[in-house]
Amino acid sequence: MALPTTNATPLEAAEQGFSKLQRDRERLDFIHRYLKGDHDGPYEPKHASAEYKLLAKRSVSNWLPLLVKTPAQALAVEGYRRHDAAGDSSATSAEWKVWQANRMDARQAAVHRAALGYGLAFVTVLPDPADPSRPVIRGVSPRLMYAEYADPAADETPLWALQVEDATSGDDETRAWFYDHTGVTELVMGGDSGPRVVAFAEHKMGVCPVVRFAPDIDLEGKVSGVVEPMIPIQDRINQTTFDLLVAQTFGSFKVRTISGMAPEFETDSDGRVIYDSLTGKPKVKPIQADASRFLVAPDPDTKFQQLDETPLGGFLEAIEAGVKTLAAVSQTPPHYLLGSLINLSAEALAAAEAALTRAVDEYKHLFGESWELVLRLCARLVGVEEDERAQVLWTDAESRSLSQTVDALGKAVQMLNVPARALWPRIPGVTSTDVEEWAQMAEDDDPALRLADSLTRATTPTQTVAADSGEEPVTDAAA
Repeated sequence: MALPTTNATPLEAAEQGFSKLQRDRERLDFIHRYLKGDHDGPYEPKHASAEYKLLAKRSVSNWLPLLVKTPAQALAVEGYRRHDAAGDSSATSAEWKVWQANRMDARQAAVHRAALGYGLAFVTVLPDPADPSRPVIRGVSPRLMYAEYADPAADETPLWALQVEDATSGDDETRAWFYDHTGVTELVMGGDSGPRVVAFAEHKMGVCPVVRFAPDIDLEGKVSGVVEPMIPIQDRINQTTFDLLVAQTFGSFKVRTISGMAPEFETDSDGRVIYDSLTGKPKVKPIQADASRFLVAPDPDTKFQQLDETPLGGFLEAIEAGVKTLAAVSQTPPHYLLGSLINLSAEALAAAEAALTRAVDEYKHLFGESWELVLRLCARLVGVEEDERAQVLWTDAESRSLSQTVDALGKAVQMLNVPARALWPRIPGVTSTDVEEWAQMAEDDDPALRLADSLTRATTPTQTVAADSGEEPVTDAAA
């Protein structure tokens, strides 16, 4: 890892980073709001009633979190393989022990979801203050961190990075941490007095200990996540759902009309017509029209008519079309969103998930490089030589039956002479720890190894030493 340099002082760089972080917050907060279901409301009439506003509130159908969860649930690092001369396996390497100690099996999911949702996420690797040889791995939201790169599209580590404790405006004070290649400077940002240094801790890593996770970064260093391009389609689905609710509430039933019939007025017990106290007009007796009544009028010119209900099928088709567009653009299988999975064969299911599989493979390559850099930084802290050729191992989350997979692996062993042990990690659900345990069991159960061990113990002379003398020990053979 090359050491990038900057001429700005920590205070100058921190003030610059704080300003850029506030600039990026508008976009990131907008995405965050949509992920949480706080969407821009659909179009309403200028003088909308309370009923309209209630329907507008109910029309929000938040599909966006599913677009993030679907690929994120297929991304899980389950091992780490070194390729250096030491040949440490993933279960025993120093880097993987650090990974397990930091509980990254569970914490990696938050990093993946933030990177997919916002288009960017960060991970810091720092020595534990209580034990500098113990690395501490932490994920950081892009809403709380800004990183400056000399070449945003190519550099592994930034020149420097600024992390704030809380997402506040520039008028409020908040704690912050400035990372560079020398150490971590604790600051107070915001307020009228500007940035102030509180403390400094040296990390002795030689680089800024911040790693970027960006699933869709271009050659200019610009990032885009899964959510932001989908917001216009989400708004269109919400508008169509609102129109459906309006039609369902006000026009989904038949309306009966009567013309040419003199109204019947309400009367009191003495037969006198009752007048409305506000308008001064006689009160009209309402017509009781339901399934158990007939409408009869004494006037022969009276006409009974009916207004048909508004068909809702078009609205439902429009909503489904919007969801399918959302699925196509985001490379999410349509049946994940619509639940329209009916008697699909294994081949048809694999074809339906092909786009998602390609997207997940791309994310594995991008995120894999970032996790490998994280683990190399951990190796630097624990005093282990960094392995540039090391790779992280991902869980296989493709939809395949266990019997088909085992049958295919067995044929590879029999027909292609592939070593059986080399295919153990390809069995769905098997972790690197399982592979290590199986290898140990195979060695323990090998009869040839047990026989060789017995012969070695039988032919190796044992040493005996006189208990109470200082003589040189003699072997059983010499005795």
